[in-house]
Amino acid sequence: MAAEILINVRPQETRVAYLDGGVITDLKIEKKSSPTLVGSIHRGKVIRVLPGMQAAFVDIGLEKAAFLYVGDIRDDVDDSFADDEEDGAAEDGPAAEKIPEPPKVPIQDLIKEGQHILVQVAKDPIGTKGARITTHLSLPGRFVVYMPSVRHLGISRRIENESERERLKLIVQKISHSGGVIVRTAGEGASEEQLKSDIDYLERLSQDVFKNYEKKKSVGSIHAELDVEQRALRDLMNESVTAVWVDDVEVHRKVKNFVAQLMPKYKQNIILYEDKKPLFDLYDIEMEISRSMDRKVWLKSGGYIVIDEAEALVVIDVNTGRYVGKKDLEETILKTNLEAVKEIAHQLRIRNTGGIIIIDFIDMERENHREKVLSVLAEELVRDRSRTNVVSMSSLGLVEMTRKRTRPSLIKTLCEPCSYCEGKGYIKRKTTVANEIFRELERDLSQLENKKSLINVHCHADVIDWIYEVEAETLAFTEAKLGRSVQFKIEPTYHIEQYEIFIK
Repeated sequence: MAAEILINVRPQETRVAYLDGGVITDLKIEKKSSPTLVGSIHRGKVIRVLPGMQAAFVDIGLEKAAFLYVGDIRDDVDDSFADDEEDGAAEDGPAAEKIPEPPKVPIQDLIKEGQHILVQVAKDPIGTKGARITTHLSLPGRFVVYMPSVRHLGISRRIENESERERLKLIVQKISHSGGVIVRTAGEGASEEQLKSDIDYLERLSQDVFKNYEKKKSVGSIHAELDVEQRALRDLMNESVTAVWVDDVEVHRKVKNFVAQLMPKYKQNIILYEDKKPLFDLYDIEMEISRSMDRKVWLKSGGYIVIDEAEALVVIDVNTGRYVGKKDLEETILKTNLEAVKEIAHQLRIRNTGGIIIIDFIDMERENHREKVLSVLAEELVRDRSRTNVVSMSSLGLVEMTRKRTRPSLIKTLCEPCSYCEGKGYIKRKTTVANEIFRELERDLSQLENKKSLINVHCHADVIDWIYEVEAETLAFTEAKLGRSVQFKIEPTYHIEQYEIFIK
């Protein structure tokens, strides 16, 4: 099916959408004020080693210290080449999590406080957490990922043809290089010349990185990843892409030059979009983005899914909604669950949701129905460029899965916590605030020695209205207990949960 890539450029934001058959399947948004750090390489300084956590905090020149886990520290081990089932590591980030783990050496024996080390960002800062870093460097190219610090050979598991896997393995082993290589999905069918060119370039780049590290004496960046539009073309461009539309003249020129150097056969596919109609309106992408920021997503049948995203956990609930089926309850449930599976897989890609994901499907009594839902889920997730792992369905109909997360999700990128509820998602009821005021007044009885004391309560207008309209009896009871009247004053700037009591 024909695919297209749309690159929408504005002064403070660049968006890249990948469409397969007119349906958006991948979305990347990068703001100029907060570009991704994933893949960037830094000279860092260890500022604190935590033996109890087997981790360390490292200053890499950012506002927050980066986090380094013991398993992400290179122990100068020279691993022999081994064919495996790697999935093209770094399809969506560094390959740090895929290389063989180093020996179980305590972190305090590997690094010391004050030590300078060469590190690469594996995950962007998310929420209150700093960036996740690794000493296992990985440099992605068009066809391969090059890892200068290990000896390792991997072939993308998405390349399923065994003869092709063997051909690629033999070619890589034949090419002279000093590091590790993982052949990416895009490497399928690549010639020896193309693979050698990629590996040679990345090896030279790694040498430049090491030289820059030696030259730089302070902490900070020594190598930055490509811009989002160049990364997208490097990772997404393939035979099925018939057109790459760019709506900015300067970026169009830059992208065309980039493609001409890296993959010249696609140069003619880069097209400058000059129509007045916004580029993303061609396929209703704006509507799709808006839909992907909603908590509730409706299905065509009338069912719906609810997606709640926490810092490290995503919960998805499936409901039949308005869909009542025709005859059989189990068939109604199965149809809703199967439709939900496809929408869930789609939403995970568009929202770039990661971490632990719990899906609460509608309970199914028949075992074959549960198996079918899991099978379709696995099929849909094959298209996902991020690594996923699905655990079998529990007796309660819950499916636990994980999805690799390297960058903030769409919600984290485009939204911020509600300033009024402070991200809780709820506020106290007016009756709750009113009763808190009454209880606080009773606690202040000890301060009312002077019978002439005046009591003033400053709070939100809605709370005052509620007290006079609904809680009048409670107010009279409290005033009788206090032995004096209570006066209320409206504070227009107060939060609905905020109040202050003044006794004069």
